[in-house]
Amino acid sequence: MSAKGYRLSAATGIHKGDRDYQQDQVVLLSHPRVKGCVLAVLADGMGGRSGGRKASDQVMMTAKQLFDRYSPELDDPVATLKQMVLEAHTVIRLTAVSSEEEPHSTIAVFMVNPRGDCYWAHAGDSRIYHYHGKQLIHRTLDHSYVQTLVDRGELTEDQAHFHPQSNILMGCLGTNKEPSVTSHFMAQIKPGDTLMACSDGLWHYFSDMELGSVLSGLSPREASEFLIEKARARAKGTGDNLSLVILKVEPLNPPEASNTN
Repeated sequence: MSAKGYRLSAATGIHKGDRDYQQDQVVLLSHPRVKGCVLAVLADGMGGRSGGRKASDQVMMTAKQLFDRYSPELDDPVATLKQMVLEAHTVIRLTAVSSEEEPHSTIAVFMVNPRGDCYWAHAGDSRIYHYHGKQLIHRTLDHSYVQTLVDRGELTEDQAHFHPQSNILMGCLGTNKEPSVTSHFMAQIKPGDTLMACSDGLWHYFSDMELGSVLSGLSPREASEFLIEKARARAKGTGDNLSLVILKVEPLNPPEASNTN
């Protein structure tokens, strides 16, 4: 798709890792009525064999329903994304009432409007990254125990990456407490930008610099396949479910090679 001198190329990827079943889900949606309006949603479900999948199913269903009703000209995009998070949380809680499982899920969602403004929201430890070329511009901070230690200066980012309690979340969907929702705004996407959302089953195996190098050098499909393959190799048989969605902003008319004649 293209608009305003750029075009968007994208890919999603998902793998169950070394788990017996898949609880991650990821989707990239084009708005049913508004050209150039795109929503990416990723959910990492948790809670029993089917509980986590039920939770991530509810995230996908809720996000799609609200996105279908969304109007870029009339609705507040930040409020819309927060509504997706909180309504999915409520539905997951209702699901838990009728089952013995404890369904929970993370969520990472970003939306691009036709005029090029972009909005994020997340809860849990699924991440969203914004790169320009190889340079990391911004990424989400996990709602996790180790991130609170980093925030207090008790751990470095590198130490947090390998901390034995790195999987303990301080907030996600489906718990007794309403989740914290962190949002972010980009006034204008531009050629050279890349957005990626991914679950911890993927980002755990890469530095920010490595991700930037891969995302800048490969197409979304190639990058998705490469990152999954590399994460699987680095997991050495202990890998979690993993998922990602990559959106690249490319020039509408790539510069032609200079004429030396």
